[in-house]
Amino acid sequence: MDMCNRGLGMEVHNGHRLLHTAPCRGPWPVAMMPKLSVSLACVCLSMALHLDLREAKMADSTSYLLYIALSFLFIILLHYLVHRPSNGRTPPSPPALPLIGHLHHFSPSVCKSFHNLAARYGDLLFLRLGSVRCVVVSSASYATEIYKTQDVTFSSRPKFAFGDELPYAKAGFFAAEYGDYWRFMKKLTMTELLSQRQVERSRAVRREEMLKFLKKLADCGENNEAVDLGAELVKLTNNSTCRLVMSTRCSGDDSDEAEKIRILVKETFEMATKVAFGDVFGWPLERLAFWMFGKHAKDVTMRYDEILENILTQHEERAKKEGLDREDRDLMDILLKVYQDHNAEFKITRTNIKAFLLDLFLGGTGTSTEVSQWTMAELLNHPEVFNKLRNEINAVVGTTRLVGEDDVPNLPYLQAVVKEALRLYPAVPIAMRASQEDCTIDGFHVPKNTMVAVNLFHIMRDPKIWENPNEFEPERFTGEVRYEIKGQQGSGFVPFGGGRRGCPGSTLAFSFISTVTAAMVQCFDWKIIGGSKVDMEIGAAFTLPMANPLLCVPLLRFHARDFNF
Repeated sequence: MDMCNRGLGMEVHNGHRLLHTAPCRGPWPVAMMPKLSVSLACVCLSMALHLDLREAKMADSTSYLLYIALSFLFIILLHYLVHRPSNGRTPPSPPALPLIGHLHHFSPSVCKSFHNLAARYGDLLFLRLGSVRCVVVSSASYATEIYKTQDVTFSSRPKFAFGDELPYAKAGFFAAEYGDYWRFMKKLTMTELLSQRQVERSRAVRREEMLKFLKKLADCGENNEAVDLGAELVKLTNNSTCRLVMSTRCSGDDSDEAEKIRILVKETFEMATKVAFGDVFGWPLERLAFWMFGKHAKDVTMRYDEILENILTQHEERAKKEGLDREDRDLMDILLKVYQDHNAEFKITRTNIKAFLLDLFLGGTGTSTEVSQWTMAELLNHPEVFNKLRNEINAVVGTTRLVGEDDVPNLPYLQAVVKEALRLYPAVPIAMRASQEDCTIDGFHVPKNTMVAVNLFHIMRDPKIWENPNEFEPERFTGEVRYEIKGQQGSGFVPFGGGRRGCPGSTLAFSFISTVTAAMVQCFDWKIIGGSKVDMEIGAAFTLPMANPLLCVPLLRFHARDFNF
């Protein structure tokens, strides 16, 4: 009993016991019971050493396998014990298991798992996900600590094992360490890529892609054919991103390079999940996972690199004839201009350019697609909201022209609908940070290089902040309180993350989602396939995909036939 209780504290949250260590014990949840783990490791080693392998002469396969298994277990346990931290009192922890830590609390939907843990055990938790230390922040006040009070301390992303062995390891922007390169790319993003001038230049491209999207829906509706709305939204987002980046579409035309990029982006998501699996469990499983999937991950990256290098060369050849300041320049032209500027504040490489573009493909596709899909699903399940929104569009825009980006500021209920969808299904449900140095949160010690998960999915469903938090009620955003898309510290509404690592394209994404949603409401009536309600089950992933496809028949309204799409 003395071994289990000495130096330990206990608290209760919602009737569940939470255990935490005193300063002398370090940031290990008591459920891991370090002394018991030492004993277990010794037992494993003792059993392995006492197998009479000489008598068996390695002929007894059962003894041989047992020897290997016990030795393997001993190595893993010894690794955990040697690498455990030793200073400070960490936040409370739920019950944990040896080796896997708190992974048994998780379901395939990571966001729902974090949400359930916060609801059951509290707003500040210490978790051990295999070999990874993670502090979970699940309240608006704690999020303010991360995003404002200690923004610099938590301004880096978590480091993953063997990331340095991949071709684009440190070349990207979104996962880059906080430093000169990240600051330069952030400045470039805000002053060039997402400047008001560049956004206006690209407006015609977004409009054209939306018209093609609406035409596809109209053609399906004319044949009484159901569409997978999520799949069509993916194509819309991919095509828009490809054209903005390199002036070509990702599907629906003869561009082989663009279609290959679309496929490679999908493969990248799949590979990242597989490699990360071993990373969670630590050495030696992380090495095993990289041995199994690392070659494929490198292959995917190099195939992408070959395509982008070819497109970069084409842009350079065109620039020799027409320059890089053309009126129709794309993002690749802008990056090439910086690359060729020998007096630039920070010298970027060709690899930096290609890694940055991959970041855009990976980030843009999931964010806009998922939020747009959830918004339409909620509207279809709430016909009174759907009709109220349509009435606003008819009153402001009319029935003789198609709604556009310029109309969004004049459609307050549309903004409320999209904000409510973002509250329930945020573009960044779990924002990942890492502590650059030892620090404290609410008096609890957070060691250097600890992963910090800001549980935005839970914060924006927190009953202490939101009335009827799980209900779709856009009216909550029509009151006197103004909720900004970039998030207000302590407001509980931070759909794109916050602080200096918040999503830089949040304003453009909100405008895009709002315009597409308004167009689908203005132009079509919708018939749900398989019932009168859309299934709102969240799928298995780190983000918020729908568990089942959103299948509908879009029935073109009479007046929309004159919109020429």
